[in-house]
Amino acid sequence: MAKHYLMNAKRIASFIIQRPRLYSQEPAKLKSVEINAKESITINKISYPRDEWSNTSQKIISYIGQNLHSQPKHPLQGNPIFSIYDNISPIVSVKQNFDQLLVAEDHPSRKKSDTYYINSEYVLRSQTSAHQHQLIKAGLDKFLCIGDVYRKDAIDKHHFPVFHQVEAVKLFTENELYYDKQNHADLKLFELRSNRTPDKQASHTLEAAKLVEHSLKSCLVELSQNIFGNDVKYRWSDSFFPFTHPSFELELYLNNEWVEMLGCGIIEQQILRNAGVDNKIGWAFGVGLDRLAMKLYEIPDIRTLWSKDTGFLSQFSKADPNTPIKYKPVSVYPQCINDMSFWISDKFTCNDFYEMVRHVGGEAIEQVTLFDQFTHPKNKRTSHAYRLVYRDMNRTLTQKEVNIIHRKIAEVAIREFGNKQKKLFKLIILRTHSKEHAPMF
Repeated sequence: MAKHYLMNAKRIASFIIQRPRLYSQEPAKLKSVEINAKESITINKISYPRDEWSNTSQKIISYIGQNLHSQPKHPLQGNPIFSIYDNISPIVSVKQNFDQLLVAEDHPSRKKSDTYYINSEYVLRSQTSAHQHQLIKAGLDKFLCIGDVYRKDAIDKHHFPVFHQVEAVKLFTENELYYDKQNHADLKLFELRSNRTPDKQASHTLEAAKLVEHSLKSCLVELSQNIFGNDVKYRWSDSFFPFTHPSFELELYLNNEWVEMLGCGIIEQQILRNAGVDNKIGWAFGVGLDRLAMKLYEIPDIRTLWSKDTGFLSQFSKADPNTPIKYKPVSVYPQCINDMSFWISDKFTCNDFYEMVRHVGGEAIEQVTLFDQFTHPKNKRTSHAYRLVYRDMNRTLTQKEVNIIHRKIAEVAIREFGNKQKKLFKLIILRTHSKEHAPMF
């Protein structure tokens, strides 16, 4: 049944691994970016007025249009059998990114500390699901939406403010879902006066919900086996997403550990009704290409995926997508480790600090870790101590170079988070290991 509805999971897997594209369409290119700190942000000749929600830096905007998933000979590039939409602008409305996906007004993902806002009306999409409404409303019932997505997050080898995601959607009519079942004329997709349960939505029949769930899980298990081998261990866990119910997460056992690979579920019927579809039921899943490629090719650092080094890209130029590939490091350079600590306010968030460090330190920053917290017993002020790991992907950084970057980060930190009356020299702590810390400001 899964093969009937999904054609062939191995061919879908070939998209995620790689295969020459069937489309001549060129990836979207960033034509121009202008940032006026006081007035507006202009991208591709479209101006977006700045307001109190604007928090997207020029560094983040510089990634728009690079479209790694569309670059030939890149480990994220490939081609699926579903209809594909991989050239949609990553600038979407707040309504697209949140409201149309039924994300609650008080959901944490709406905060400025989690999402890149162009202004109060527009954001850089935080998931490719942001285009689900418009594609379904256009009459599509089997599609993949692929693109770069933007989220504020931790700084380490596995996280980057820009990554790449595939959103897959499959809708079923009553005949498509029940065509091979006995007495299928008596089976329905919807029922009245029913209750929402952990197994189904209120408007769905239990039979429909279970068949769609089976189709979804069968597809993803077969997909995982085609990518990582038939013997790969997997397990399902219940989850929660605002736009699906029931919702699930798929974990695979890779390199002696369980790894969360994707989230999925049955699309909330309200989303389909809002898009003008009232006679279908469907599933959706979203998978991060970067994490998948890193596990598949054993790439240790997510920043490597942004390398334009031919020594890196040439490793993925095989014509046959079934040819096993294991990433071979082009070069390895040593780390430089500096620490920094400071008092925080009640409004402080770690993601705001991480974003500032990324902006100032650029790609020299490999990892930032909160390694200690201290609350003063008398005044109850709290301080954080962070370990900043510096390492360039292309050369050896000297400690002198790192100290300059570290001081620049400290200057911005005191301006944005600290007491401006403190002298700058009190900000800098340069040490590689410490169990205790004194706040710098």
